[in-house]
Amino acid sequence: MFSRAYKTIVTAPPLIWVTVFLLIPYLLMFCYSFWSVSPAQAIVHTWDFANYKTLFHVNVYWQTLLRSMWIAARVTLFSLLLGYPLAYFLSFCAAKRKDLLYQLVIIPLWVSYLVRAYAWKTILGSDGVLNTLLQYLHLTQHPLEFLLYSPFAVVLTLTHIYTPFAFLPIYAALEHIPRNLVEASHDLGATPYQTFWKVVFPLSIPGVVAGATLAFVLSLGDFLAPLLLGGPSGIMISNIVVSLFGAAYNWPLGAAISLCMLILVASLLFSSERLEKKWSFS
Repeated sequence: MFSRAYKTIVTAPPLIWVTVFLLIPYLLMFCYSFWSVSPAQAIVHTWDFANYKTLFHVNVYWQTLLRSMWIAARVTLFSLLLGYPLAYFLSFCAAKRKDLLYQLVIIPLWVSYLVRAYAWKTILGSDGVLNTLLQYLHLTQHPLEFLLYSPFAVVLTLTHIYTPFAFLPIYAALEHIPRNLVEASHDLGATPYQTFWKVVFPLSIPGVVAGATLAFVLSLGDFLAPLLLGGPSGIMISNIVVSLFGAAYNWPLGAAISLCMLILVASLLFSSERLEKKWSFS
């Protein structure tokens, strides 16, 4: 229907954009990961695997990566535990209030990330809202130190920030479930519990996988929440990458860590896509 010239004109701009701002930076990062830094703080263009050896032999790097994955896994779990019941309620029980409640759920996405992070810092601080309330009620005698500058604060903040991202694909999956299947389950004598586990939940698994992937990938690459609320025990791998590209001026090692994270995230996205196709319902 369309000429070759028209197809070229339409497809060339996005392809050029992706090449210049995505593929070329990835290629540069790949090259930097095999280079090194001289004592004079200059990039040495010699190709070796020294940065990858450093990544896997220096404990602080791979331990921080494992801690980041553990934090991201907890954020994913809590996001699903909050997002799925909320999505189920809006899809099956909200009725006329569905649109209003949906807007209330996504309103936090309109607020700046920094505003939400600083809000939790204000709530969890030594003189913050929560500690002040606990002391006022005489439940504690002194501020609880573990509330701020700890992995707990990072997990809590990231769960609040990324729960809407887990909620949205789950809600979309639940909305696409044919209601006649649910009605048929009830007509055949199934209890609401049986209907949920044998009909609703299996058909919503693609949305659960998509929501879990979004929450995990976004929280794994986050660096602002750990910087503001994490403290020494809540530092994540992205904070190390920022430091290596900044004050440490060790771009090759930062590129090696970034490339490993990219491979990890790409593997997760590929696996989640396969799972979504396997569990998809048409």
